[in-house]
Amino acid sequence: MLRQRLDHFSSLPPQQQQRMLSRMETWEHLTPGQKDEVRNLFGRMQELPPDRRRMVTTAIRDLRAMPPGQREQIIDSSRFKTMFSPEERDMMRGAARLPLAPPENGRPEE
Repeated sequence: MLRQRLDHFSSLPPQQQQRMLSRMETWEHLTPGQKDEVRNLFGRMQELPPDRRRMVTTAIRDLRAMPPGQREQIIDSSRFKTMFSPEERDMMRGAARLPLAPPENGRPEE
């Protein structure tokens, strides 16, 4: 199984390999509490219907391109309150607090 994973990784384009390595590096530096938070957030995201999950993921990606103070303002904005449920906005807050892998080429990662 390990050999299959290595073969799969080797077959990926260099940019995708780098993105995976960056994510693994970030994961390695998270505290056990942060890792639990990531697992919890991921589980909650998986429970969303696919269209809502895409919307929340896109919003998180956009929020990551902003300074932390601005993120909170946007999450609390009337626009977001109209577009997203309190639960979805709570997920965004959780994702915004986590030290995620840096954006690639100025664009935030998924």
